[in-house]
Order: sequence, then structure tokens, then C-alpha cells
Amino acid sequence: MSALLGRIGLYGRMIRFSHSIFALPFALSSAVLAAGGGISGRQIAWILVAMVGARSAAMGFNRLADQALDARNPRTAGRELPRGAISRAEVWVFVLASSATLVVAAAMLNPLCLALSPLALAIVLGYSYTKRFTALSHVFLGLALAVAPVGAWLAIRGRLEAPPVALGLAVLFWVAGFDTIYACQDEAFDRAEGLHSLPARFGVARALALARVFHLIAVALLAAVYALAPLHPFYLVGVAAVAGLLVYEHSLVRADDLSRIDAAFFTVNGWISLGYFAVTLAARLLA
Repeated sequence: MSALLGRIGLYGRMIRFSHSIFALPFALSSAVLAAGGGISGRQIAWILVAMVGARSAAMGFNRLADQALDARNPRTAGRELPRGAISRAEVWVFVLASSATLVVAAAMLNPLCLALSPLALAIVLGYSYTKRFTALSHVFLGLALAVAPVGAWLAIRGRLEAPPVALGLAVLFWVAGFDTIYACQDEAFDRAEGLHSLPARFGVARALALARVFHLIAVALLAAVYALAPLHPFYLVGVAAVAGLLVYEHSLVRADDLSRIDAAFFTVNGWISLGYFAVTLAARLLA
């Protein structure tokens, strides 16, 4: 049993399971917004299964695509694949099983989700190669996470409407912003390897400025959700709190000091996603 738990923990660390805190609360927020006509525990359960399947497939595939790069980068050389803790064959099985889990969950939700599941997989898997050809790879990562709130809405309503589009775009720019910040620590490595990122193309200072622009757009889009969905004005308090946390996030990093980048990346963004869900749920119940 201890060996099994250790192996599960190894896979969890490989896919950074704790980082599910970024997209999952936004998917649940979208489900809450879509639930005007009712929502069942079965729907929530299959949304969660779909989310876990999609994210696990995406992260496993990313580790396969980047294995050689990770091995050459001192920051990532200790990851599970480069150091041989897990074999490529094992990760391929994991990716295929996770992809199948997403498709099965989509089928259990509704025919539209099933029909769109290959597109969702193409987006979340395709991100892994974008830094080979575009500095906008951070935006593509945002698109991959934006699939979550859009998919959750489709799971409940079975049709696309304005609120999940606004929320999905907000997630896109929020993720693009914090991923740009995170990529600043690999600026020199990306340039040396011919990889594309905003820090590698424009330098850290300009990349941080672009991240601020991305986050400003994200806040504006979160505010737009209020105009599109039946929400109590308390929702706007939550949007203001998100804006404040983003200001704090940017205060933690400077072009000449990236020492607190982990706090900016994980801690602050974790509070943003969880806090947004809590406020959205409250504002929906109060409406």
C-alpha cells in the first residue's frame, strides 16, 4: 500500500496536481452561473472528472514534449521524467488514460460536450508546442485553461452564451499574465534554446509590463460578467478584491528581483481562483 501511495504521489507531483486550484474554481464558478435552471450532483461530479482528465492529459503530455528541454534547464532538471523516476512509456499510458477519461466524462454530460471533447484535447495538448514558434505561448496556455469555464457552462446548459465567453476570456488573460511573470525566470534559458516567450523576446521589464496589461484586461472581463449574468452587486466586491490581489502579485516581482516569483505565481493566484468562486457562489445565491 505504501508503494502504491508513493507511486500515486509521484504522478501527482509530475502533473503538479496542486495547480488544479487555478482552473477548477473557475469551472465551478461557470457551473454556478449556468445553474439558473437547476444543477445536479451528477453534473458536478462529471464536470470534475472531465477537468481532472483534461488537466492530467495536458500536464503529462507537456512533460513528454519538454523532457529534453527540462533535462537541460537547471530549474527543471529534477522533474520526474528527466531524472528517470517515471518512464516515457508510463507517461504515455497516463496521458492516453487521462484523455479517455475526459471523453467518457464528456459523453456522460451531453452530446455537445462529447462532440467538442476532441477539440478540447487538441487545445490543451497543443499548448505544449507553442513556445517552439510564438512568443504568445502564454496566451495559448490561457486558452487551454479558458476551456474549463466554457466547458462547464456547456455541460449544464448545452449551448454557448455570453457569460462563459466573458469568463473564459478573463481566465485567458489572467493566466497569460501570471504565466508571463513565471516565464521571466527562464529568460536566459529560452533565448539560448531558441524558445519563444515574452521575456525572451522583449526582456523581463517589458514582459512584466505586458503581464500588467493582461491582468487589467482580465479584471475588466470579470466585471463584464456582472452585466451578463444575474448576480448580486456583492459580486463587484469580489472583482475589486481580485484586482487588489493582482496589484499585490505584481508588487512581489521586479525586473531586478524575481526571488518571490513562487509566491506571486502560486499563492496569490490560488487565492484569486478560490476567492472568485466563493464570491460568485454567494452573489448567485443572493441574486
